[in-house]
Amino acid sequence: MIPHFMTLLTRPDQAWADIRRDEEKNSSNYLVHLLLWAMLPAICMFIGTRYVGWSLVENERIWLDTRSAFQLSALIYITIVVGTFIMGFFLRWMSRSFDARPTFNQCVGFIAYVITPFFLAGLGALYPTRWIAILVLVAAGAYSTYLLFVGLPTFMRINNRNTFLYGASTWGVGLLVLVNLKVPMILFWMLALDPTYERNTPQNQSYGFEENRPQDEPGGVDNERRFNERPNE
Repeated sequence: MIPHFMTLLTRPDQAWADIRRDEEKNSSNYLVHLLLWAMLPAICMFIGTRYVGWSLVENERIWLDTRSAFQLSALIYITIVVGTFIMGFFLRWMSRSFDARPTFNQCVGFIAYVITPFFLAGLGALYPTRWIAILVLVAAGAYSTYLLFVGLPTFMRINNRNTFLYGASTWGVGLLVLVNLKVPMILFWMLALDPTYERNTPQNQSYGFEENRPQDEPGGVDNERRFNERPNE
């Protein structure tokens, strides 16, 4: 698993040849890679949303409680694994049009290795901010696309002239699968599981604690002002 991971980042052409050879010996060889590396974004999401938090306005920090953070992380992990198997199904289904005859396990394994950069992008969830998320996801998407087009002719053993169309079709289907899995997952988490948020809203330091702030009620600031404005008798 580790050698394939390193060579995918440094020598992807050689990595795909080695992965294909290992898949022919053991068709479920990808499972360790998928099930272990899919835990990285889930664990990072739990740490980031539970202990680091994010900010929507200045001087305000928001966290999830332990239950909500764990539920979100578990759903992300399940979505990654299920989405990989769904993409493997579509990849094998589309292979009939490109003179390729991979097995279902080989297709799932191919997708599991293609999305390796997205596993690494999960490290960005340790500090959940908008710009970090955009940066790591764009970088992961670019390199995954590179792995896709480099790996198709080697792993699927198709003609180079079919690589672009097969790769573009895979990319488009992958985007549809991502949207159709992530959106229902987020809606289910927000509406059915009812997450709990924790905030550290800053207080007005000129008055100290909340209970010491003046209130516009009988006997409060307005009555005191009117008393001070009465002419001396």
